[in-house]
Amino acid sequence: MNKDARQANWPNDSNWLTEVRFNDDGLVPAIAQDHQSGRLLMMAWMNEEALRETVSTGLATYWSRSRQSLWRKGESSGFVQHVKSIQLDCDADVLVLHIEQEGGIACHTGRASCFFRTLTAAGWQETEAVLKAPEEIYK
Repeated sequence: MNKDARQANWPNDSNWLTEVRFNDDGLVPAIAQDHQSGRLLMMAWMNEEALRETVSTGLATYWSRSRQSLWRKGESSGFVQHVKSIQLDCDADVLVLHIEQEGGIACHTGRASCFFRTLTAAGWQETEAVLKAPEEIYK
């Protein structure tokens, strides 16, 4: 197994999945958080298959609502998310993935985080620079 393999402390069976409360569309929100800094990087959706694959591989896999298919983070951009741990909130309807972000870019806009806008007196202001132009990432 490579460094992306399943965490040793994750279960081998799928009984744990019964505790996750997926919404009526079969999805649960998943927040990706940097495992070292604690910074929120992005939010995406997971269905049961995406969550199973994430646990199986140790790499973040989400459900793309627009494409109606699995979205293996970094598959086209190269910015893979290595999952260090997964937490389930008290209502069992939100996941937090503590991840190591390969390449330092989590957002499709080329920023470190999808949370790059801050509300100010003048309205929403972009408060983070683009690290790499999207057209350079998605060729």
